Amino acid sequence: MLTRCANGFGAVALAALLREPAFGETLKTAVDGPRDPLAPQLAHHAARAKNVIFLFMDGGPSQVDTFDPKPRLDKEHGSPIKMKVPPTQFDNVGNVLKSPWAFKQYGESGIPVSDLFPHVARHVDDMAVVRSMTSDFSEHTNANYFIHSGSGIQGRPSVGAWVNYGLGSECRDLPGFVVLGSGMIPPGGLDCFGSGFLPASYQGSLFGGGEAPVADIRRAEPSDQLQRSKLALLRKLDAGVLGRIGKVDTLESAIGNYELAFRMQTAVPDLVNFADESKATQEAYGIPDKATEIFGRQCLVARRLIERGVRFVEVLCQNLGHDRWDQHSNLQAGHEANAKAVDKPIAGLLQDLKARGLLEETLVIWSGEFGRTPMAQGSNGHDHNPFGFTIWLAGGGIKGGTIYGATDDYGYYAIENKLQMHDLHATILHLLGIDHKRLTYRFSGRDIRLTDVYGEVVEEILA
Repeated sequence: MLTRCANGFGAVALAALLREPAFGETLKTAVDGPRDPLAPQLAHHAARAKNVIFLFMDGGPSQVDTFDPKPRLDKEHGSPIKMKVPPTQFDNVGNVLKSPWAFKQYGESGIPVSDLFPHVARHVDDMAVVRSMTSDFSEHTNANYFIHSGSGIQGRPSVGAWVNYGLGSECRDLPGFVVLGSGMIPPGGLDCFGSGFLPASYQGSLFGGGEAPVADIRRAEPSDQLQRSKLALLRKLDAGVLGRIGKVDTLESAIGNYELAFRMQTAVPDLVNFADESKATQEAYGIPDKATEIFGRQCLVARRLIERGVRFVEVLCQNLGHDRWDQHSNLQAGHEANAKAVDKPIAGLLQDLKARGLLEETLVIWSGEFGRTPMAQGSNGHDHNPFGFTIWLAGGGIKGGTIYGATDDYGYYAIENKLQMHDLHATILHLLGIDHKRLTYRFSGRDIRLTDVYGEVVEEILA
């Protein structure tokens, strides 16, 4: 009987495989109805990274107080700055302000890090510290749109949406682009994570904290079977509409989102259930400590998301009563509170990814939307500075223990290897196997890309 049925078993297996996007779809064209927009796609070239975790430091950390030490600030503290100063956001230009924190060298690379980040500092040999990042905008909302979408105006697709459009997702039960909120949305709102003119399936899905991170995810029908029947009918009706009028992105996205929401009902509770995480792991992320619990949980969820194949994860800062990293006054208290909340969790994330063999395929990015001025606003704060600030990258094909670029002696302007935001985006896409010049979407009569007509891959920070 088994011999006679052998081919039948194979056919059953083949039928099951064909219904999975990774096996049965090409160019997102489904075999039995509307396409799956998140079906995995072939990259343009060999990828160094499979996933991205973007640690967004909303508000703009001060580069001269974190990863870019400037001895000249110590020497000229309290004196007028000896250079021409452009108009700042609030045009309140005080005297030179030295950093309240000392810098020490860490690792074999000897990269200096301030006392704000004693835990992250232990991982500098896995990091490329870029000191010459710039932005085109000095106001939060526009700068947030710019770092997320490559455009300072509202309505363009976020980099996470572009990544999912280009590569799809390896996860069937969760969105391909997840934003882990910690109780505060950056200026610019949810459009920072939007899909713009791309289909809605690619937009970021905001997850909150706690045991119920997604609103209205619980099943409303009395049984799974009833819900499945409703979804099957909905899919049949929508497929009939598509058959009559042809391809409609918004309708296909709606179909996909309904079905994804159904699968998330099981996947999301499992995602945030840490019962299978050891006490040592949770302690490494700082979860037992009230000061680091919220961001620590989000970092651990980020690791669990990329383990499940989610392509792009962004982690947002929490509200600590200091207006994010935006310290126009009370610099010391504000930066210390923000750094304490994220330092140990980020170090725990890097350590955990490395121990599990995930860091080499996961690109981790730490950045704000801009930096801060080196002179005081008032007596103890810093204004916005888009002319030269620091970010760092780790894992996913990055050359660890690297310092790239430099600012002037005050830490104000990028003067060596100046980078634009489009260069960062081009490099992110390159590490994921995407040629940023070939990733385009036809909209309003032209082929538009994330990097517009700009951007070069920063080869010097690649392993």
